[in-house]
Amino acid sequence: MLNPFMRIGVAVATTLTAGLTIGIAVADGAPPPPRPHGPKAGPPPAISRIVSVTPFKGRERLRVFSAAMEREVVVDLQRPTEAPRDGKPARPRPGKRPTIYLLDGAEAHDTESGWYSETQLGEIASKTDVNVVTPVGDPHSYYTDWKSVDPGMGNKKFMWETFLTRELPPLLAKQFGSTGPAAIAGASMGGLAALTLATRFPRQYRAVGGFSDCANVSSPENQFLTQWDISRGGGNSMNMWGKFDDPQWRAHDPFVNAARLRGTTVYLSAGSGMPGRYNKVAADPLDTSIKGAFLEFGSAVCTGRMTAALKKLGIPFHGSVKASGTHRWEYWRDELIIAWPILMKAIGARITGPLPPAPESRLADAFGSAGS
Repeated sequence: MLNPFMRIGVAVATTLTAGLTIGIAVADGAPPPPRPHGPKAGPPPAISRIVSVTPFKGRERLRVFSAAMEREVVVDLQRPTEAPRDGKPARPRPGKRPTIYLLDGAEAHDTESGWYSETQLGEIASKTDVNVVTPVGDPHSYYTDWKSVDPGMGNKKFMWETFLTRELPPLLAKQFGSTGPAAIAGASMGGLAALTLATRFPRQYRAVGGFSDCANVSSPENQFLTQWDISRGGGNSMNMWGKFDDPQWRAHDPFVNAARLRGTTVYLSAGSGMPGRYNKVAADPLDTSIKGAFLEFGSAVCTGRMTAALKKLGIPFHGSVKASGTHRWEYWRDELIIAWPILMKAIGARITGPLPPAPESRLADAFGSAGS
């Protein structure tokens, strides 16, 4: 009879022998035992990719599948072109260069960016060695990652922060040479989004421009204004960053996080809300005039608050609050011309030709007749 110690030794030896046998069987090519209750293989994970590239009004229209948003989105890309030769149309010039992203206001259209339909961006970009990227559509989305889909906004999945910072850049770098430094700018909603992305990803953007935006988005008054703006598109800001006491509001507030702009070239501007050269008081619809004045006055307050914060932090910036001007594209058209050389210098993009002149806003023009 085996004593207890011998029985233990036999058990250990048996176990080791069994393990060795299994190890040899697997090494010899025998399949491992089946796992009938293991997870079934699912479809491969979706990968962000450029679905199509087509010519569009002197630029290229990209349809890009976003894995984060689980849908295709439209992005326009303008690259420098080579001179036409042998009767062939001008073609995009190959090569690596910096990139600027320009974001729309809240009423972004599905046809093309307001930066093209309302400003001289096409002409300006054609005289600069830079890739220009303009997302198309998704009004009132704030170009951010939403907590949940919003039934009032078509149950679309908004993950614009992920798309603009993680998914799109490597695709543009690989296929279109967008490998140099980047800048980002926008007007109104797009201005806030540009500043937000620049503070959340300070190493990704060397320059940022905000025209008529409201950076201090987590303040009570601006939370209500943001909710009002999103509600105009049928949505609810709770689906974006949660309730007003949710930390996500402060996390996306460029004023709160202004210190992260240190080392970034910053351009900020707003009108005062007073009528300027593009306002025709006698001809403009009253509701348009009132809304434009109200929104721009709020932008002026926000811009003043943001510039004061930058001064306190010792962070240099360009731009100012103008003596006149309301919330409309004509003023942003002028600001783009003024800001363009500053933003391009920051990312090392060479301007190759004269830019359109930028007239100064004049209060006296406000009372002229329509079309004068």
